[in-house]
Amino acid sequence: MKKELFSIKNIVYLVIIIALIVPQSRKQIQLVLNKGIALIGPSIKSANNSEPLSSYNWSLQGLDGEAFDFKTTKNKVVFVNLWATWCPPCIAEMPSIQALYDDYKDKIEFVLVSNEEPAVISKFLKNKGYSFPVYSALSKSPKSFDVRSIPQSYLIDKHGKIVIDESGAANWNSTKVREKIDELLGL
Repeated sequence: MKKELFSIKNIVYLVIIIALIVPQSRKQIQLVLNKGIALIGPSIKSANNSEPLSSYNWSLQGLDGEAFDFKTTKNKVVFVNLWATWCPPCIAEMPSIQALYDDYKDKIEFVLVSNEEPAVISKFLKNKGYSFPVYSALSKSPKSFDVRSIPQSYLIDKHGKIVIDESGAANWNSTKVREKIDELLGL
């Protein structure tokens, strides 16, 4: 049996490779792939394996120009997310963060941080219909938040222990994340 040079499988692979090379379609393909990855919830550490937050010294500024001192989150459950509007994995996980925020905004602190211009962030949030708070860093982040890639997310308990330390897109609206937050809140 003779193998065909241009089988359907080879043509599909070729089309995908070309689509990834072309800038106009690359971002859309990356978004679709990352949305698939973002269906998986983050891994949760046991209390014994949790590392404590290195420091609460971190000055932030809201999009409205209001100062925010990260020290105010001490003794609270905190969700921290480092992200950017141009990052496909960041964009892929945003709907799950918004859903979590909608249900927990009065119970835990949400601190989403981007180093982009406030106007760029505001436009992105408005276009997507997101209402969670976003900040810009005014000072160096605590050592625990030194990262090389985004998105990077953390769930911190009331004692300052990092319960979730997740790199890459994740489903923040998953049952296991909600159960962990409820446990941390004593619900």
